[in-house]
Amino acid sequence: MAGKFDGKVVLVTGGSRGLGRAMCLGFARAGARVVVSSRKLEACEAVVSQIVDEGGQACAIAAHAGQPASLDALIDAAYAAYQRVDILINNAGINIGMGGLSDTPVAIFDKMVDVNLKGPWYLASRLAPRMAEHGGGAMINVISVAGLSTPAYMGMYAATKAALKALTEVMAQEWAPLNIRVNALAPGSYHSDLTDGAIDAVPGMEQGMIEAALIPRIAETEEILRPVFYLASEAFATGTTLVVDGGLMAKR
Repeated sequence: MAGKFDGKVVLVTGGSRGLGRAMCLGFARAGARVVVSSRKLEACEAVVSQIVDEGGQACAIAAHAGQPASLDALIDAAYAAYQRVDILINNAGINIGMGGLSDTPVAIFDKMVDVNLKGPWYLASRLAPRMAEHGGGAMINVISVAGLSTPAYMGMYAATKAALKALTEVMAQEWAPLNIRVNALAPGSYHSDLTDGAIDAVPGMEQGMIEAALIPRIAETEEILRPVFYLASEAFATGTTLVVDGGLMAKR
């Protein structure tokens, strides 16, 4: 992949850990200049330091994915650093609403919507006109197979991810004239801080994840990168959802 994204500027939210971190490192190794963003500046700076040590280019910008004013500042800072954004990856997301619908507090609902739905909509919609000024680009909204086949006791997470899938399709339609392609990525189980923490906390969870897919294992985070690169490239695709789940949906 070396050189595949030479000259491109990639903005990744939730870029300091897990899949976001892997994407930041992967795009930098493929030649892109990367804007690493998450709530904690120090965590972003650690990713940038690794990228720079490897000979890449990146900058760290702290932003809260659920706060429009913070996202406005993120866009301004990204353009101040690199004068353009060619690829946006709305990766930041939270899953703090585990449990039954009747037990979910309104505050949890609001926070889940803010980060998982309102944030990606706001960032993409404010960035799109600026991307159009320099020829367009690509956007990827990271959802989940939970948004395609909704599990019990993950209602808020599933609902926000399903809604983001719908927004992806609307974005693709509205911004096609701007030469902006918008797609969604729906991963299944892959190793991350969140997944590995849940595996440690819940007996039997790891085996359940393995048995749920046709490819009987949990993916490594880096295995999700090639599908991301495909959607970020000049692929003849927009308004689609690319499922990367080891056959979990097919088995269901």
